[in-house]
Amino acid sequence: MRPFPPRRGEFAVVLNFTKMEGCGNDYIYVDCLAGLFFDPAAAAVALSPRHFAVGADGLICICHSDVADAKMRMFNADGSEGSMCGNGIRCVAQWLFEHGLVTDEAKVETRAGVKTLRRMGDGMWQVEMGKASFVPADLPAQGFGDGPAIQKELMVGGRAWPVTCVSVGNPHCVTRVPDVAGVDLQKIGPGFEHHMAFPEGVNTEFIQVLGPNRLKMRVWERGSGETLACGTGASASVAACVAEGLCRPDEDVQVELLGGTLTIRVGSDWRVLMTGPARTAFTGTANI
Repeated sequence: MRPFPPRRGEFAVVLNFTKMEGCGNDYIYVDCLAGLFFDPAAAAVALSPRHFAVGADGLICICHSDVADAKMRMFNADGSEGSMCGNGIRCVAQWLFEHGLVTDEAKVETRAGVKTLRRMGDGMWQVEMGKASFVPADLPAQGFGDGPAIQKELMVGGRAWPVTCVSVGNPHCVTRVPDVAGVDLQKIGPGFEHHMAFPEGVNTEFIQVLGPNRLKMRVWERGSGETLACGTGASASVAACVAEGLCRPDEDVQVELLGGTLTIRVGSDWRVLMTGPARTAFTGTANI
């Protein structure tokens, strides 16, 4: 499937899309409320390349739901389907708001369950992300022994990394570094993503703790590589810091990403709230 005119005998689909971003985590959004009429995985692969197509971290279908205002199906740039995307779901809520389908609250169905979002101002949404879990089977992860995967060691690239593994609807491996700017993510990121400890792959957050209410983070997302932001990654990072005693529960923590800042609050019951922006960049059409 290619974003170019079809060869003779091939069938072309004209895809109307909206390009949206949350803290620079950008996706191609397609109205599928009336049903899917194309292969979303193949479309994600065709349209995500930055210099040869629309350019995005992937593609998100906004579909009909029997249990919520809409259902979100998220496809990474490599065509793999993800369970949840914090920045992506805020953009879905903003899309529904801009199209008059919700007002100040939206419920969006995902593979990780139904999430409730509340409008906090112009282009700002708060998401109830659900509970963080450190149980290896929830990620899934293996080789970390019994009990929660908090403050463990993982061998990647010939060195031992201190890690805390956490699920917030999708799998994350959080590691602390002295300076996030100095990490060569292109070199080390794939080693985490495809490590044998994570049979379904993993998203990896490299965090620098600036204080009990402030973190700096870079992320290597499974299926997409380094992105400017990751909402579930920011949520996992704060949850990991609370578990390690570096951040306090029930307090807002500012997570500085390459594309902007997200506000994360992890409760004493491990429920996570995330607040951040969602913006429409442009609309367009593509032949696939």
